Amino acid sequence: MRLLSIGHGYSARALASRLIARGWEVRGTTRSADRAGAIAGTAVTPVIWPGSDLAPHIRWASHVLHSVAPGDDGDPVLTAHGDDLAATRLAWFGYLSTTGVYGDHGGGWVDEDTPPNPSTARGEARVRAETGWRDIARHTGLPLHIFRLAGIYGPGRGPFAKVRAGTARRIVKPGQVFSRIHVEDIATVCLASIDRPDPGAVYNVCDDDPAPPQEVIAHAADLLGLPRPPEIAFDAADLSPMARSFYAESKRVRNGRIKRDLHVRLAYPSYREGLAALLTRED
Repeated sequence: MRLLSIGHGYSARALASRLIARGWEVRGTTRSADRAGAIAGTAVTPVIWPGSDLAPHIRWASHVLHSVAPGDDGDPVLTAHGDDLAATRLAWFGYLSTTGVYGDHGGGWVDEDTPPNPSTARGEARVRAETGWRDIARHTGLPLHIFRLAGIYGPGRGPFAKVRAGTARRIVKPGQVFSRIHVEDIATVCLASIDRPDPGAVYNVCDDDPAPPQEVIAHAADLLGLPRPPEIAFDAADLSPMARSFYAESKRVRNGRIKRDLHVRLAYPSYREGLAALLTRED
């Protein structure tokens, strides 16, 4: 089996390592020659794209994972290679999207049947990308699987460094909750989908415990045995426009479909197990 990972980033690397252990061949794209060297060191064959012809690699693949975020001009993979992907007899095509497509629900629950209603430009771009891939799949039979990821954390992307440095902040916005997912659980879900393909399926990829962000920081401090950072009211916090936009949406995301249809059992059903594992890994 052969995976082409378009946009070989954090989540894709976690899946690739599982597939390589199964004996798969994996090629991964990157924009940077420096990054290509790092990819080659993981048994993944690097492909610099944009900058080279991706079409031969698409024809080589049996499976494709698309992780590239849409830009101001739309989804660059859809624009440049949508027709090539549709013309290739793939067994599986996975698109990593975001739960941001649902928009703000005031802390209420959403599932895969909740109509997208994004409230940010990033969410709107994701809806357009999803729609474009759905259109191609409907007309060509592309075996599309959409994964809507919650906030991703994992090795190198935990709160411990900031807590240790004293730069972590517990920003409190009443009623604010986020859903999260450990990167290894993303790999588990994608692998389960590859083993049980269901073209047209959409999956929310998140853990069981949506929680206010200040609780996660507090728990990280407790695990480290350090004082909890003081709480800061959202309205008084000095946040970048990007950071502030994340607080524009509050929702709880249901993950029942990955359990029911893919038989997934999360390794990290809440941030508590996830943070404990990250700390153990550091030791």
